[in-house]
Formats: sequence, structure tokens, C-alpha cells
Amino acid sequence: MKIIYVCSPLKGDIQQNIENALEYCRRVTFEGNVPIAPHAYFTSFLDDTVPNERKIGMDMGMEILKHADELHVFGNVVSEGMKNEIAYAEQSGIPITYRPGMEQTAVCKPINRPPQVQLQMKGGW
Repeated sequence: MKIIYVCSPLKGDIQQNIENALEYCRRVTFEGNVPIAPHAYFTSFLDDTVPNERKIGMDMGMEILKHADELHVFGNVVSEGMKNEIAYAEQSGIPITYRPGMEQTAVCKPINRPPQVQLQMKGGW
């Protein structure tokens, strides 16, 4: 199994882009690999619209990318964050594969996901 860093847009329609990233992870999984999509996970506790939190998320994503076997770029839109990830992979010799976006494949069929549950902490830790 290879560790595959999933590179896809977040900005724009954030909720749809997270759903897309989860679908890309599903594809990578059913190809026999381990997907890593930091932007799909970090957005559960960091706010990408807050500049400092976005920077923290981007920095942590780059740290994870250092350990990936490959970077897979999904879709036909390349955001600024994606450009940085691609540039890092190129400089570090991490193989890059460009893949289609949400077109259906025989390997993986979309699944219906339940709506996201919004959790709110009451009273702190």
C-alpha cells in the first residue's frame, strides 16, 4: 500500500469540495492505497476563512505531504494551496499524478452520506 496525498481544491464551495475530497479518498482506498486529504479533516476543527487558521492548516498539510509516497491532483482547477503542494512535491521528488475530478469510475460508485452533524461544546473541557 502507498500513502497517497489527495490534492484538490477547498476554496469556493467548501462543503462540496470537502465532499469531493472524501470521494477522491474513497477512490484511492479502493485502488488499494491509503488516502490522506488534510483539507477534508482539518476543516473539522480549523476555519479556512480565518487567515491564521488557514496558515496553520496549510503548514500541517505540508508536514504530512513530506511522508507521502505520491501526490494525486484531482480535477481541473488548481488553487493557490494546491500549487504550493505541487511545487513542494516537485522539489522533493514525490511522484505526481494528475487525475480526473468527479466523473464516475467502475472502481468506485458514489455513496449517499448522512448530513454532517454540527457539534457544539458546552462549558469547555
